[in-house]
Amino acid sequence: MQPISEIMTHDVTVISPDDNVQKAAQLMRDWNIGSIPVCNGKRLVGMITDRDIAIRAVAAGTSPADAKVADIMTDQVLWCYEDQTAGEVLQQMGDQQIRRIPVVNHNKELTGVVSLGDLATRMDVNTESALEDISSQRAQDRPSTGKQPSRH
Repeated sequence: MQPISEIMTHDVTVISPDDNVQKAAQLMRDWNIGSIPVCNGKRLVGMITDRDIAIRAVAAGTSPADAKVADIMTDQVLWCYEDQTAGEVLQQMGDQQIRRIPVVNHNKELTGVVSLGDLATRMDVNTESALEDISSQRAQDRPSTGKQPSRH
């Protein structure tokens, strides 16, 4: 079975926990990405997402220029090892309802990121059911308000 290191994206944008949230948002804009691994040196210590910025900084009234990445990042990050098989990682992603996962070596140093898209294009398995499971779980987790938000 194919190791995840052959499928993952190796060239990954990272940010320091000491950087401000505005820098994270600018990197997301510049690279057209929705999440960035947070590293102390090479060691993975968290993830920051566009949702973290919206909910934990902007909606809370915190200035992105003043807040540190460490203040709003998710520090309980799910990750996989670079020598795990693609099948194992796909199963883990499906079980945890996630679309992307950081890849680390056995020193917990970031070596890449793998997404369902990477698996779909580089692995000879059907990722459609995993994606459907993840998407349907996300929809079930949303609160029911009776009204759909306006999308303007």
